[in-house]
Amino acid sequence: MDIAIHSTFLPHNDPDASLAFYRDTLGFEVRKDVGYKGMRWITVGPVGQPGTSIVLHPPAATPGLTDDERRTIAEMMAKGTYAMIILATADLDSVFAKLQASDAEVIQEPTDQPYGVRDCAFRDPAGNHIRINEQR
Repeated sequence: MDIAIHSTFLPHNDPDASLAFYRDTLGFEVRKDVGYKGMRWITVGPVGQPGTSIVLHPPAATPGLTDDERRTIAEMMAKGTYAMIILATADLDSVFAKLQASDAEVIQEPTDQPYGVRDCAFRDPAGNHIRINEQR
């Protein structure tokens, strides 16, 4: 089988803040910015990797959610427990320095993990848990 990851979805509660973070802080390119009924879906991805994208989406647009579920999602986003993604880089210290200089909330400074990676962790403007592993 030949299967690749094309896109993943992360929620946002402020499209402009999320756009600025992924574009300006992480250096991702903007591939689409689509508005519909006052909401925005923003597709970003790493430069030079057109086949892999992150879609920043309004969680309220998920079909079938009840008001209670929307409230639960908003609470989990605020705590940073709703969504997570792991990224990779060849230079963790450089990326961490740039993130630390931004408004990103640092969860963990670069650390050698007992399971064989060196990584750091932070939250994006929506509270999503972002980990960055250093490629070795």
